[in-house]
Amino acid sequence: MRRFATVALASGLLLTASPLATPAQAAVPVPTISGKGAYLMDQVTGKPAYFKGKDVRRQMASTTKIMTAAVVVTTPGVDLNKKIKVQQAYRDYVVKNGASTADLRTGDTLTVRQLLYGVMLPSGCDASYALADAFGKGTTSAARTKNFIAQMNAKATSLGLKNTKFDSFDGISSAGYNYTTPEDLAKIARYAMGNVNFRAVVKAPSYKTTATTSTGGTRTYTWYNTNKLLGSYSGTTGVKTGTGTAAGPCLVFAAARGGKYYIGVILNGTDRYNDAGKLLDYGFGSSTATTMRLRTLPQGAQQD
Repeated sequence: MRRFATVALASGLLLTASPLATPAQAAVPVPTISGKGAYLMDQVTGKPAYFKGKDVRRQMASTTKIMTAAVVVTTPGVDLNKKIKVQQAYRDYVVKNGASTADLRTGDTLTVRQLLYGVMLPSGCDASYALADAFGKGTTSAARTKNFIAQMNAKATSLGLKNTKFDSFDGISSAGYNYTTPEDLAKIARYAMGNVNFRAVVKAPSYKTTATTSTGGTRTYTWYNTNKLLGSYSGTTGVKTGTGTAAGPCLVFAAARGGKYYIGVILNGTDRYNDAGKLLDYGFGSSTATTMRLRTLPQGAQQD
């Protein structure tokens, strides 16, 4: 997600890094990171291993799409093979907002599963629109997308999140009321990563698929995951990038090594991948980040 309102959000007490440390972390100093907000969570227990500004509300850019996908994959009786036709409105929305895109073509028919990859890998705001339009309730597209956002907020409430609100299905917030905290976003990611279909999508470095065109032909889509931590930091299993004027560079990440599982969040970080690597090293008691070389996205691939 490229651009949205520059309304700044900050509330609550700014907290410093947690002094928590396990024996495995003893040899690794508490990291200094660029992110204004950060959180590292034990994915199994849900307990924090590190936090910085954990309760400060901040805009989250396209990391919003974690909840978008979570609402879809956890819809009772969801059919991931359900077919959805791409509307011109989805493309117009991307152009109007200068947004990241899966470059969906009007009239093409894709499945829910395919659109989930289009949301989470190239950070397609058009694919997010398509899913919100399909899974929301109402007689118009505006009503359906509004209802879908209400479902996102209801899910946040059900997870006990006190400092998260959505006014967008993709992170493009016209009023600035699309915010979370490092702790809340880690909880959202942990919930989403509990779903096998979600995990399958976000761990993929790339995805190639075919769709049926309006004339009955076939079109091939190839999407690359904007999360450069995949394939760069060994053990990475997801999750999602985000960048916006007010939000700054954001990253939600997950990794597993030696029976340990961590989920982390960086909000408004000038060096988000290095931040993530240092936090994971802190959790795993390793030094991978010192030699990490980020995966390069192909020319023309979406950046987020």
